[in-house]
Amino acid sequence: MKKTHALLLITLLLAGTLTADVRGKLECFVVDMEKNPIEGVDVSIISIKMSTKQFIVKTNDKGKFTQIGVWPGYYQINLKKEGFQPLTTEVKVEIAESSQFQFTLKKVDEAIQEALSDADKNFVKGNRLFEAQKYEEAADAFTEAIQFNSDNWGYYFNLGLSYKKLNSREKSLDAFKKAHELNPESFGANMETGEALAKLEQFAEAKPFYQKAVEKNTDDPDLFYNYGVVLINLGESQDALAAFEKAVYIQDDYTDAYYQLGTLYIGQNKVEDAVKNLEKFLSLAPDHAQAPIARQLLEYLKK
Repeated sequence: MKKTHALLLITLLLAGTLTADVRGKLECFVVDMEKNPIEGVDVSIISIKMSTKQFIVKTNDKGKFTQIGVWPGYYQINLKKEGFQPLTTEVKVEIAESSQFQFTLKKVDEAIQEALSDADKNFVKGNRLFEAQKYEEAADAFTEAIQFNSDNWGYYFNLGLSYKKLNSREKSLDAFKKAHELNPESFGANMETGEALAKLEQFAEAKPFYQKAVEKNTDDPDLFYNYGVVLINLGESQDALAAFEKAVYIQDDYTDAYYQLGTLYIGQNKVEDAVKNLEKFLSLAPDHAQAPIARQLLEYLKK
């Protein structure tokens, strides 16, 4: 049976990876359909990468909310206020920059508001349970939210994250696919759908989702690494090489990417490049599980 390469799945951003000066700032305005500012909107800001709630804020009398000290990357923004349809959207915070966005909330009548309120209550409950690492209960809450409002992609996305934590691969894939169907431009939905497919070794199906994800986020080394792994499993070594090169360009101590580069360059008979990358790999991780193989390869290449 063909041996497949494993994805390197990073779920936590380690402290110290980024320094404080790369943090960005969110400056956002919330308005109604007539462009009037909406005061008192409850806002939750959730990291797509870490799947945890980062900040909770409210809009001021100008409909504005500001959050400083935000790590670069994609965030899910959830907005809610009585009398308006809740909104779940996605934004990217740039490195050391102020990222500005405007969101529009639609007014709803009382009957619709009641159903939406029930949906949102369950969504908030699910997020709280997810933070408490009660993933099965969180999945139940998100499922209940969907019963009241099946049009919110964020409900499906967070349901997928809960099933992912429970290692329910088929269920998480179904949820992420639905989130993508409702919001095909979402970075998170594309990334998670691609990853879920890759875990099931459906690499050809995973590829287009990863392609979309890397188009939308060009500064995530883990994303490019996992995309490279998908390409290796499809036999597309040249494109995989480019993906791993991008990973080490973004993060110059990305250990596993150097190992992959070394082995790919061997396949291309580029001895000098193979040696350089394998030596870099060993200098970064001399005790890595693949270190003995890397040393054997170097010994052979230097004969």
